Amino acid sequence: CAVCGRSGAAITCGEIGCQRSFHLPCVTKGEGVAQYFGDFRSFCSTHRPQQAVERAPKPGTECLLCLEGVGDSKSYTTLVCPACEHSWFHRKCIQGYALRAGISAFRCLLCRNTQVFQQEMLTVGIRVPRRPPAWETVQTWAPLMERHGQCDALDCLCPGGREQAEEEGPWQLLLCSSCAAQGTHRPCSRLGDSTPSWECHGC
Repeated sequence: CAVCGRSGAAITCGEIGCQRSFHLPCVTKGEGVAQYFGDFRSFCSTHRPQQAVERAPKPGTECLLCLEGVGDSKSYTTLVCPACEHSWFHRKCIQGYALRAGISAFRCLLCRNTQVFQQEMLTVGIRVPRRPPAWETVQTWAPLMERHGQCDALDCLCPGGREQAEEEGPWQLLLCSSCAAQGTHRPCSRLGDSTPSWECHGC
């Protein structure tokens, strides 16, 4: 491996004529680029794809993700949006954002460009998984899909406790007809047996 010097390096630089080889984890350690699209090529630090943008960050420019400075010159550790040329990121920050956003939500945080931004980031070695954003997983929304299941009256009178909910009868749990986020047993809120619906104090 051209980076760590150990054996077992199975990846060769994608530049024709370059004989440098490395392990996949060593690519970025040696400031190379591993592309996660197309032919999945990797490049050493000498032959890695460079951003065509000639603009350098102005003094005091901050990464839009971590709000830390990005320096005042172009480098391997900093990337800029090719569409607006104003949004700068640390490479490690934009990689973390890409892994969380997925291909459907990965875009420039400033100009909101998607196509040009994604293609450039993929070319310079940012891995963008083909899946929905991490914040839209089933686990994220699961609590919102659960039905409220307890009596929220100030004094619950049910012998079985606040979480007892019968299908019918006095201890049937009524949910607020407006928000469905609060519940009550009829006796706990002094409702008649024929009361079909109920609205919580907040609504």
